[in-house]
Amino acid sequence: MKKSLFFLIIFIAFTTGSFASNVDTISISSKVMNKSYKAVIVLPSAYTKSAYQFPVLYLLHGGYGHFDDWIRKTPDSTLLQRLSDQYNLIIVMPEGEIFSYYLNSEVNTGSQFETYITKEVIEKIDADYRTIKDKKGRAITGLSMGGYGALYLSARHPDLFCAAGSMSGALNPDMQLWKLPEETRKAIKVEFEKILGPIEKYPQRYADASVISMADKIKTNKLSIIFDDGVDDFLIEANRELHRRLVFNGTPHDYSERPGGHSWDYWQNSLPYHILFFTKVFIGNGSYINVN
Repeated sequence: MKKSLFFLIIFIAFTTGSFASNVDTISISSKVMNKSYKAVIVLPSAYTKSAYQFPVLYLLHGGYGHFDDWIRKTPDSTLLQRLSDQYNLIIVMPEGEIFSYYLNSEVNTGSQFETYITKEVIEKIDADYRTIKDKKGRAITGLSMGGYGALYLSARHPDLFCAAGSMSGALNPDMQLWKLPEETRKAIKVEFEKILGPIEKYPQRYADASVISMADKIKTNKLSIIFDDGVDDFLIEANRELHRRLVFNGTPHDYSERPGGHSWDYWQNSLPYHILFFTKVFIGNGSYINVN
């Protein structure tokens, strides 16, 4: 038994250290914001072994974070490289700043991340890499603020993506149903005011920005949707509300709740489910590349 366990450990150590995917950091300029931001790109090992075009997953970071969070903070430091290799998938992690919410802000002209992601980032990636340059080869997901961003951007730009997801999504800027200490709620409210203005003055702006209020639009778009949350997450009730609305209006979607809270352990466990879901969508529309 001990000998079998020893060889199993050696096998896992060898296989997890033997991936050949390429991880790089690039700069993507933004004309709309007049500056450049960094992004992490993970290319599968098959990319250098073939001349195929590959599907792309845009993976968004959370609030108070940056473009390299998924590489630096995931407990399993090899996770993205292994998933990229396993599914022959290009993974792109763009910058969203600490609290842009991936919106085009009417308050701060220097925060125009909807345009940046949906136009400037995608155009740069499609120009510089062998991607499937069509919605059938693009998916988008993210955690917390990034989960919101993925559903929000895909709802507003269904021509760009075939599937979208959210992990522990902070889905509604009005923070209704969020279970937060009052001091934390006040601090986050200040951050929202920097991009949306005070909710007391612009309630409709907050309503329009809520993914929960986009349930009918999500139905109309007919994108493949997956989202989930941990049962101990302070955002769980907001995610349940979106699920209820999608069930009510008859929108097909994959929703799940698992043990865990707002943590990297939870997101590390969640991401493989999202990528498996997206891969099935890619297979269905003929954009999956099997070169292994």
